[in-house]
Amino acid sequence: MHELAITEGILEAAVPEAVRQGAEKVLEIRLKIGELSGVVPECVYEYFEMISKGTIAEGARIVVEYIPISISCGDCGYEGVMDRKKRVCPECGGRSIRITGGREYYVDSLLVE
Repeated sequence: MHELAITEGILEAAVPEAVRQGAEKVLEIRLKIGELSGVVPECVYEYFEMISKGTIAEGARIVVEYIPISISCGDCGYEGVMDRKKRVCPECGGRSIRITGGREYYVDSLLVE
C-alpha cells in the first residue's frame, strides 16, 4: 500500500513543476527506481491512473528505469554493481559488502507540452 503514497508524491512533484515551466499537459514522467527500493511499478501505474484524473498529468505515460544495486566491498575494495540474487562481491566472493545504491526512487524528468 505504500505505492499509493509514493504515487501521490510523484504527482505532487510532477504537476507543480510542469505548471512552473508553463506546461499545459504532462505527457510522460520518467522515474528511476532502485532494485532494492521495494517499489512495485505495476502498482504505481495503477494508482497513477486513478489519482491523476482531472489533473494536467491525466493520461501521462510512466517510464521506469531501474537502478542496479551497487556496493563497496570491505574485503577487496571493489566498488560497483552486484547481482541481486548472489549478495556477494562479484570480484572476490566476499560478504563484507556495504550497499551504496539501489534503494532510491525519484522523478528523473518530465515530458510536457
